[in-house]
Order: sequence, then structure tokens, then C-alpha cells
Amino acid sequence: MSTDSRTTLLNLIATHSFKLGDFTLASGQKSDYYIDCRITTLHAEGGRLSGLVLYDLIREILPNPERIEAVGGLTMGADPLVSNTASASAWALADYNEIAELSDALELDADERSNEGPAPTLIHGFLVRKAEKTHGTGRRIEGFLKPGAYVVIVDDVCTTGGSTITAIESTREAGMHVAGVLCLVDREQGGRTNIEAAIPGVPFHSVFTASDVRAAHIAQQKSR
Repeated sequence: MSTDSRTTLLNLIATHSFKLGDFTLASGQKSDYYIDCRITTLHAEGGRLSGLVLYDLIREILPNPERIEAVGGLTMGADPLVSNTASASAWALADYNEIAELSDALELDADERSNEGPAPTLIHGFLVRKAEKTHGTGRRIEGFLKPGAYVVIVDDVCTTGGSTITAIESTREAGMHVAGVLCLVDREQGGRTNIEAAIPGVPFHSVFTASDVRAAHIAQQKSR
């Protein structure tokens, strides 16, 4: 994972998505800060970076990344993460193919082309509705849906883990295998424990913790 991409994304979240104050969270808990990651993930550069960082996590940290066919999560916090991660996989494949074509044109030998590695695979996207549609197909999952496929669940902020667990359960009910769970920011309030209990043996990774974001926010305030 590019350190620069991760650091820039952290600073964007700290700038646009973090606020200190007196807040009541969706879980009912009180907090002296609030993180609205959608402001960052729907920001042009923030969305691009969040997709790149999550795509890199899938490729570098999860076991057998080549078998991952899709990434999904509960609407609407996961929506921009899903779209941008899927797009990042498509750009990676396009870049790989462009380099391969250039190598062919230059007639490079096998040793000179050895650093290309295996071709990236496309990772498609799906969104989990909070309730089944009452019209049309009545689907709970929109987008990619393939029983037996290995997929990754993503979420923007994990507090108790409730929305992530809902997405996990719906995905498994649809016949897909959850191979990993990624969260942009872990609030460190029990979400990780609850998610890991809901899906034992499946790796959970957060890009940042709330402590990381708070520290970056405070550092920004002090530097002004």
C-alpha cells in the first residue's frame, strides 16, 4: 500500500470528516467527536484514495486475493467505497495491460518482463439494502450476485459493527462467501470484537482507528 496515499487519505478524513463536540451516535452512545466519512469518500480525491487503499489491502493483506470477485457493503455508507474499490481494480488491470502491450512492442525478453507479475483481477461491486425491495425483483442485494463467489465486505465507520454484520449476514444468505472485512475507520468501541465474533476465522482489518484520525485532526489544528 502506498504510504503517501494512506497518509493523504488520513489527512482528508481528519480535515473533512472529523468534528469535536457533543454528539449522540446512531447506536445511542454519547461521544465527544463525530466522524462522517461520507464527506471524504464522496470527495473526488478522497473517493479515489479510499478505493486505492482498500484495493491495495485486498491485494496485499487478504489470503488468496486472486479469488476475490467482488466487494460490497450496506448502503449507504459503503456505496462510495464499493464503487471506488471496483474502479481501482479496473484501473490496475488497464495499467497492467498497457505495460504488457508496451513490453510486446519493445520485444522485451522474459527476464526484463519478470517484474510485471500476475495480471490483476477485476473486483466487481454490490450493495446490500437495509430491507428487501417491495417491487420488481425484490432483491436485497444490488449489483454483483453470484452464489459461491468469494467477496469482501467494506464499511466506512465501525462503531458497534451492526451495519457491517447486517451486510455479512445478507451476503452469506445470498450464497456468497465472505473472505474478509475491511473498515475505513474503527471507532474502537467494540465493533471489531462483534464483527470477528459474527464471522470467526475471517480476517478483519481497519485502515485507521478513531485515535489515528483524532491525532491527525489535532495536529492540523495546532499547525494553523
